[in-house]
Amino acid sequence: MTLDSKLPSGPIEQAWDKTRFELKLVNPANKRKHSIIVVGSGLAGASAAATLGELGYNVKCFCFQDSPRRAHSIAAQGGINAAKNYQNDGDSVYRLFYDTVKGGDFRAREANVYRLAEISVSIIDQCVAQGVPFAREYGGALTNRSFGGAQVSRTFYARGQTGQQLLLGAYQALERQVQAGTVAMYPRTEMLDLIVVDGRARGIVTRNLVTGATDIHIADAVILGTGGYGNVYYLSTNAKGSNVTASWRAHKRGALFANPCYTQIHPTCIPVSGDYQSKLTLMSESLRNDGRIWVPLKKGDKRAPNEIPEAERDYYLERKYPSFGNLVPRDVASRNAKAVCDEGRGVGQNGLGVYLDFADAIKRLGEHTIRERYGNLFDMYQRITDEDPYKVPMRIYPAIHYTMGGLWVDYNLQSTIPGLFVLGEANFSDHGANRLGASALMQGLSDGYFIIPYTVGNYLASTKLGKVETTHEEVRNTVACVQQTIQKLLSIKGKRTVDSFHRELGKIMWDECGMSRTAQGLEKAIGQIRALREEFWQNVNVPGSGDDLNQSLEKAGRVADFFELGELMCVDALERNESCGGHFREEYQTPDGEAQRDDEHYSYVAAWGYRGPGNPEELQKEPLTFNYVHPSQRSYK
Repeated sequence: MTLDSKLPSGPIEQAWDKTRFELKLVNPANKRKHSIIVVGSGLAGASAAATLGELGYNVKCFCFQDSPRRAHSIAAQGGINAAKNYQNDGDSVYRLFYDTVKGGDFRAREANVYRLAEISVSIIDQCVAQGVPFAREYGGALTNRSFGGAQVSRTFYARGQTGQQLLLGAYQALERQVQAGTVAMYPRTEMLDLIVVDGRARGIVTRNLVTGATDIHIADAVILGTGGYGNVYYLSTNAKGSNVTASWRAHKRGALFANPCYTQIHPTCIPVSGDYQSKLTLMSESLRNDGRIWVPLKKGDKRAPNEIPEAERDYYLERKYPSFGNLVPRDVASRNAKAVCDEGRGVGQNGLGVYLDFADAIKRLGEHTIRERYGNLFDMYQRITDEDPYKVPMRIYPAIHYTMGGLWVDYNLQSTIPGLFVLGEANFSDHGANRLGASALMQGLSDGYFIIPYTVGNYLASTKLGKVETTHEEVRNTVACVQQTIQKLLSIKGKRTVDSFHRELGKIMWDECGMSRTAQGLEKAIGQIRALREEFWQNVNVPGSGDDLNQSLEKAGRVADFFELGELMCVDALERNESCGGHFREEYQTPDGEAQRDDEHYSYVAAWGYRGPGNPEELQKEPLTFNYVHPSQRSYK
């Protein structure tokens, strides 16, 4: 298989306009003849379904939650980037493009990133028109705040609930189309396989999570907006339901999976408090605007933070990175937090934490201003920890958050299976090896509102699609595979719970393929994952039946996919002998501990192809070229 990224020619500033003009269109009367499936109803899925429905297509939208409003996009707190330059501080489309390519450690396509920066300005206008309550200055103009990895203020926000407000805007647009009859919603429904007929994506097989019924849905194109795979680590900032199953089942049908080892560690998470935990809570990165990060200078200093005088504190990010200070990118902030904790200077009961202190900001701005900016975040922290962050510093520690890997897509967001398009976090992303803050929301809405309506239309206008009946052999074979997997999971009747396997897999992944990786650790992890997966298929206990609500069965299918993905993540990390962004191989670092890339040998997208059970995946490489932002050592000092 040859990877054709379909990158446009000519100046990058004209690339998207040129592409849009050259894409074929479906006339309004013919749009009503086409059906499109959208899997996922977060920002990417909801915006895509709403826009395609408004254009006149017949859309089916699926989510495993009881409502699109419960998609994990609501968890994004801090803001969404756009190159509006409202602050008149030197921002521009080109600077956002530059910061994102640099922040992605030169492991993303320039053309995709430039398009994202270009579209960002339209996203804000779209969302304001929908009534999204962005924060405003006293005079009524939209305001901005700064975020990690940038020296300008370009982040639009709605207190600490930006993702929720943006999702409500997309949800309203979606529900309008549901009422108009152009979109049919299927909540509590999980995609379990992709139907591929004559080499093209033509539908999905789903399971009704309430009744257990297996259903077939046929369409002319399938769009996945199903989020990331951070829950492979068990403990992450993701909602517990977030999973990789839709993407992974499509991968096993022929869609290449790209850069799986690129995961993001978020530096501001509430530290783990015990083995009983099943989820971690993210504190927005926006807190780093006014919070100062520090640890005691002395190892083992267990005094209360307010008892440690200023002279005995180490504001280590401000000391090491004077240009960016507490606003260094997430991978840099995370690795430095781990380093000071490994030195024995971590805070909290288990020593795995650093302070995020607002005392100076409260003194400078007043408590009222801090409440206005971050009140709901402070309230959330106090409810979880029973500590008042207005009086004592927050305690934070890095945790698994966003994932930059995902299904490989070309410039048109189409996977290696014609007719299968992938949006938002589910694709391998415009963010390279590392994502700067406030970019996930930007990419999801860019893909859904402004890119997929053009590119899926081009596919439909360029492709002659015959009718597919539910009795087609490929459809029946796909349904049989789904039912066989369900019955196999139910029939094992072993002695271990699904969660016990997931927790053990997550610890392997965090220890060996988490914040730092080594060749020895990755080889060890691959062996451990294979052994644990073998035990899973012999000793897991999935109670109940497949004919009704069965959350253990849901989890078992998802964890089975996490086992296979986890192994591929370690294989990908082992193959990439360099450090870049969130992929930090301890063998490859600069003398002062920064990531050391190898552009000569690894400036490519690693796209992996499934070759059947028990066979190693096949690596294909998409070379990356940089004509505008030339690769350099990523420095924030």
